[in-house]
Amino acid sequence: MSQTVSDFIVQRLHQWGVRHIFGYPGDGINGVFGAMNRAEAKINFVQARHEEMAAFMASAYAKFSGELGVCIATSGPGASHLITGLYDALLDHQPVLAIVGQQARNALGGSYQQELDLVSMFKDVAAAYVEQAASPAQVRHLIDRAVRIALARRAPTAIILPNDLQEEPYEGPPRAHGTLHSGVGYDAPRVIPREPELDRAAEVLNAGKRVAMLIGAGALHATDEVIAVADRLSAGCAKALLGKAALPDDLAWVTGSIGLLGTEPSYNMMMDCDTLLMVGSAFPYAEFLPKEGAARGVQIDIDAGMTSIRFPMEVSLVGDAAETLRSLLPRLAPKNDGAWRKGIEDDVAKWWKTLDDRAHQPAAPINPQLVAWELSPRLPERAIITSDSGSCANWFARDLKIRRGMIASLSGGLASMGTAVPYALAAKYAHPERPVIALVGDGAMQMNNMAELITVAKYWRSWRNPRFVVCVFNNEDLNQVTWEQRIINGDPKFEASQQIPNVSYSRFAEMIGLTGIFVDSPQVLGSAWEQALASETPVVLEVKTDPEVPPLPPHITLQQAKNFSLALMKGDPNESGVIMGAARQVLEKIMPGNE
Repeated sequence: MSQTVSDFIVQRLHQWGVRHIFGYPGDGINGVFGAMNRAEAKINFVQARHEEMAAFMASAYAKFSGELGVCIATSGPGASHLITGLYDALLDHQPVLAIVGQQARNALGGSYQQELDLVSMFKDVAAAYVEQAASPAQVRHLIDRAVRIALARRAPTAIILPNDLQEEPYEGPPRAHGTLHSGVGYDAPRVIPREPELDRAAEVLNAGKRVAMLIGAGALHATDEVIAVADRLSAGCAKALLGKAALPDDLAWVTGSIGLLGTEPSYNMMMDCDTLLMVGSAFPYAEFLPKEGAARGVQIDIDAGMTSIRFPMEVSLVGDAAETLRSLLPRLAPKNDGAWRKGIEDDVAKWWKTLDDRAHQPAAPINPQLVAWELSPRLPERAIITSDSGSCANWFARDLKIRRGMIASLSGGLASMGTAVPYALAAKYAHPERPVIALVGDGAMQMNNMAELITVAKYWRSWRNPRFVVCVFNNEDLNQVTWEQRIINGDPKFEASQQIPNVSYSRFAEMIGLTGIFVDSPQVLGSAWEQALASETPVVLEVKTDPEVPPLPPHITLQQAKNFSLALMKGDPNESGVIMGAARQVLEKIMPGNE
């Protein structure tokens, strides 16, 4: 049998180093699936329950492995379902290739079933490169360019394959005018700023007396360099959410997360610093950075388009974080006055005690902060932790102490619900030997994570290390938005939109062959975590948590206080519980009647 176009595609992807493809089959892409079958497991296909989840897996695989993530879907709705997950890759700057089917070439333009204008549909999310194949000789350079551009630009790309073309005999491009002869291979360049720019940056940083650092995902592979520069500058360091694993939380001068899900020490440091060094971060919320004019700024980022857009930087260094910091370090003078860093360290120590106290405040029945707090000391070495969007991301950001060698991530720029379990599944394929823990709210669990538990049940026996825990915060509430309604909009909880059904997630896990653990008492939460983390079968740990513990930033503005009071005056459906829960946490000073 001669090699088909699909056979060549699978072969070419394998030559590019692709070993896993996440997706869902359909008649529009059957040719490629047949080729994967004939390739005898050269590429492992991971069958998601939904194409959106497959795209999230591809995005997460790129994050966790540092390699290309690949997802595949059929024409029409299969292709359109990929879009959300591809936007996750786009906004978090991850290299992902989407391979999608299309109707036969002769039918295009005839309103055929499942015929969509896929080039137009993918044009935004895969703006770096999206092309529809028209002939066998074209396919080689489509694959090569799509992969190389995705890797080089750290962005999603897409190739559209009409179903009849997939089955045609493959013919390489002839040696003739109007043909392209591409090749396999890409090595990332060494990107370092020019010497004069490094000197300018050093001048700014050396002049500062109170230096604050903010690091993001771009610094994940620059831990040693960040520590060396921070020590040289006697700086404190805050972490954007995607950079949570870039620095361990046992360093006394690490202030933790910043922003809406951030910490008080991070906020205080940014408000009091006179110099800001931002490394590999696209942190979006300018109100949590120094006031314009109050501090000088230096930024390091591999993408020039992301520099000086959150804060007006005096010097923007375009380069790899680790390489640039190594080049910058010899130019930096040691700071002799340790009072600035000592103040940050004292603030951090006090904050950890505050979080300890908040996590152990009584709740009905379990304080959600306690779930993350009890997990922290029990995290296995080199664990991978994923979080969904929603209130659980607050506790992931604040209460979970990351140690060196761990990996942690979530949907950052897109902040999509429904990502924790597909992210965790991708982690198992990127690092099969590592234990994986996913933190999920019940809203995201019902949206699509429950379905991906079936994917876990399908594949877990083939994993080298079966330790896999999905922790569900069951509070029967779309909690983050409920509190946003109260604090941002000044409205009481709208039960029609916010209340969700009570589902037994642990029993569902047992029904599909996993282990289920249900906890509704804080006294047994620690032992439940130990049981889950020791299990040789994937576990769903369902914890009944209190929705009235506010997942809000520790810095409360006057307007937020007024909005909260207004929401209560309008008659919140659980007013007494809201007041009690808030009073025990960060809002005790703004309750109606307090001065």
